[in-house]
Amino acid sequence: MKTLRTALVPVLALLAVAALGAQQPPPPQPGQPPEDPLGRVLFPPELVMQHQQEIGLRPEQRATITKAIQDFQTRVVDLQWRMQEQSQRLTTLLDKPAVDQTAALAQVDELLGVEREVKRSHLTLLIQIKNALSAEQQAKLSAARAQATR
Repeated sequence: MKTLRTALVPVLALLAVAALGAQQPPPPQPGQPPEDPLGRVLFPPELVMQHQQEIGLRPEQRATITKAIQDFQTRVVDLQWRMQEQSQRLTTLLDKPAVDQTAALAQVDELLGVEREVKRSHLTLLIQIKNALSAEQQAKLSAARAQATR
């Protein structure tokens, strides 16, 4: 029984994500990659690293992006610790024979708040990367990404 309750924590997190996903457009047809509206306009660090010579990444841009990545990683490690702590608290609440619904849902809100901070930190990183790149570099990365998905 304890295993079942422990398994509820990830399920609750997935349900929250699924609820957000329900507001998204319908999934693409089989064989087509899903559309990522943010992915079309932002550039992950890996893409920039893979094409740094092609886009003419300058040393100061590389330093700016490296610092943004390091700041993100430091922040996310802290958030992962907090998320684990919030998950354990939720598990403790759900492990009781009679669950205090109000307390459990308040704890879910805490957990989801930390997850929101993780997503916000990731988006912040992607925005910082984009802002470090010139319009010409962004166009070259968009073209490289489009060619890779063909």
